[in-house]
Amino acid sequence: MRRTRWTAWTLRSLAGLLLLVLLAALAAWLYLRGSLAQLDGERVDAGLHAPVTVARDERGVPEIAGADRLDLAYATGFVHAQERFFQMDLLRRSAAGELAELFGPKALPRDRASRLHRFRARAGQVLDRLGPDDRAFIDRYVAGVNDGLSALSARPFEYALTGTAPRPWTAADSVLVVWAMFLDLQGSQQPHELARGWLREHTDAAQLGFLLPESTQWDAPHDAAQVAPPGMPIPSRAPAWWGNGGQARMLALNEGLDAVGSNNYAIAGSRSVNGAAIVSDDMHLGLQLPNIWYRLALRYPDEQGAQRRIVGVTLPGAPPIMIVASNGHVAWAFTNSYGDYLDFVALGADTAHPGQVRVPAGWETPARHVERILVKGQPAVEMEVRETSLGPVVKADGKAYALHWIAHDPAAINLNHRKLEAAASVDEALAIANTDGIPAQNFVAGDDRGNIGWTIAGILPRRETPATVATFPLDGQTTWQGLLPPADYPRVVNPADGQLSTANSRQLMGEGGQKIGDGGFDLGARNRQLREDLLALGPKVDVQAAFGAALDDRALFVAPWRERALRALDAQALQGHPQRAEFRRLLDTGWDGHASVSSVGYRLARSTMWAMAELLFGQADRQMKQLDPKASVTMATTRWPVVLERLLNERPASWLPRGYSDWHAFELAGIDRVIAQLTADGKSLSAASWGARNTVAIAHPISMAAPFLKPWLAAPPDQLPGDSNMPRVAAPTFGQSERMTVSPGHEEQGIFNMPGGQSGHPLSPFFLAGHEDWVRAKPQPLLPGPAKYTLTFKP
Repeated sequence: MRRTRWTAWTLRSLAGLLLLVLLAALAAWLYLRGSLAQLDGERVDAGLHAPVTVARDERGVPEIAGADRLDLAYATGFVHAQERFFQMDLLRRSAAGELAELFGPKALPRDRASRLHRFRARAGQVLDRLGPDDRAFIDRYVAGVNDGLSALSARPFEYALTGTAPRPWTAADSVLVVWAMFLDLQGSQQPHELARGWLREHTDAAQLGFLLPESTQWDAPHDAAQVAPPGMPIPSRAPAWWGNGGQARMLALNEGLDAVGSNNYAIAGSRSVNGAAIVSDDMHLGLQLPNIWYRLALRYPDEQGAQRRIVGVTLPGAPPIMIVASNGHVAWAFTNSYGDYLDFVALGADTAHPGQVRVPAGWETPARHVERILVKGQPAVEMEVRETSLGPVVKADGKAYALHWIAHDPAAINLNHRKLEAAASVDEALAIANTDGIPAQNFVAGDDRGNIGWTIAGILPRRETPATVATFPLDGQTTWQGLLPPADYPRVVNPADGQLSTANSRQLMGEGGQKIGDGGFDLGARNRQLREDLLALGPKVDVQAAFGAALDDRALFVAPWRERALRALDAQALQGHPQRAEFRRLLDTGWDGHASVSSVGYRLARSTMWAMAELLFGQADRQMKQLDPKASVTMATTRWPVVLERLLNERPASWLPRGYSDWHAFELAGIDRVIAQLTADGKSLSAASWGARNTVAIAHPISMAAPFLKPWLAAPPDQLPGDSNMPRVAAPTFGQSERMTVSPGHEEQGIFNMPGGQSGHPLSPFFLAGHEDWVRAKPQPLLPGPAKYTLTFKP
């Protein structure tokens, strides 16, 4: 009897516990449902001039239509907030240095780095410079954001997980989101400059010129069909730090240095099937869920009353402007320009001027600011920032510098980009781009009459003396003074071959290139391959063919390194070395000429190049990292493969690192290092396919704080083809953040892909809608499909 009672009590307890678990799960599900966006119905806002409709298709891509552009700004803010508010919050906080308020002390290092720039304090200056129309534009967006947030039945789920509450959006926050893009797109310039500075101080002039060539034969600028290989002879001796690769970390380097990529290109109407230009764009950025871009189409009447339609992508949180798009007459696209927009200016000091520093204008006392950083679960932290007329004071290698960055200029941000919505020609678009207040970008545009053009969009510094690889550290006299006038910006319009392309590499060789400067150009192999792909398309190109050029994953750059490894693995090298023999076999049979997911040969050849670089640069890298964790020789110059190739071709004895009998032995040491890395822990060399390394890892950032939720907050771990130094750049957490190809005036033929989906909510039907098409590069229409959901706003 007692056993029966005990059993019954146990079963009732378990049933009760199960019921509690089910109730908790139901409550969580209902909470999550409450933070989903409103897709249908009507809403009222007294600030509207006329009704606005948000018609979403089955993938959640909206067309927002109305009679007034300010009304569309409001509706855009509403949908951004409902689908992406947490993403917007992270962007403003990353720029302002306020992440620790959400994530606690582990975010303090990043917050400190951002607070150095005092962007929240600078945001007021940007807003004060705006005209009344632009300020009203932002204010209506802000109203829409806050109404969209408050209309949710429950706060976004991320705040429940972090135990925090969302705070309202402000106009300053939208400015901060643009600065977040400055940090993302130009943030590598600081370690780049420090790495180059270290090399300048630890080499003589001849060694520096050899190690840091200004250009190579891989460059494919607009103004030259071919660029000569570096002409600097190999100096008679190597630097004192040369060689001593130390402990292998080559695979970590491979993972960390793939974050350069983006392609944009235009084909003139003289070579298109319909006589209009074709513009294509695939901006490469860090990948996470939700994707950084939000797809959108806008429809509203122009000043003459005719309907205007713009289709492209917006950046949630930023002023509600189409970033890349087509307006029916002009299409435009971006890649990061990697010009020289940041200087370290050496600050003089002596006992005669206590508390002062010397800048070009003379002695000055840096202003002192105390930044108060809120930290979740802990007391606030205070940080002092000293600021000169050239920028905040930073320390590097025990010396003081002013960090002179173009992003600190009061004119760095404006809303001129919105004028592109009404641009009627390439000439108009280029003129607008030259006044744009964004991080400086390669701007490529084409119009419905077949014209194409390139220029720089965003503010440029005006340098009296061109910055080169040898100008760090600066004495203050060689930094820029003021901004380059828009009329002096370089441009290329309607080139004879009927095409333009950029891929983060050197744009021009002549005077125009000197105006931009080199802030870390890509090697150029990717743009060279892309340019040849476009030429191969021939005289009558359609949108589908143009789209395919960005998917080229042929291993043209890595192929010579495979041949080099095969030559090094001669019969003598293989004797008594079965793993080398297996390495050679896989280089031969595991190679298909592409960075394909199944290719073992591609991964072995590529890794061999990196291993040899580590053997030569390892000691310098270790010393540079005392200045900045990201500093390295390969950060100082993307042209290092050409330097390495020259050494292996010419084989100078004075540059052979200690410990090797000859350069052949050095090459074999690089191969052996790859073998050791890829067979660690008993792994098979034959299992080291490119896809095994290049497996996408795209997840919602909140999964880092709540790893147990990652299965529901991540995309599938697909293996991706493609790599750096080819048009189809792909890495585990970096890649094509969108693919857009469009002929202005023929948007119905346009093509689009995007990783992730429109919504950041895992219960939304749009969370991963379209992601599989991006993985497979399956073209989808650029324009939204038939409306499945309609939300109407009324005055």
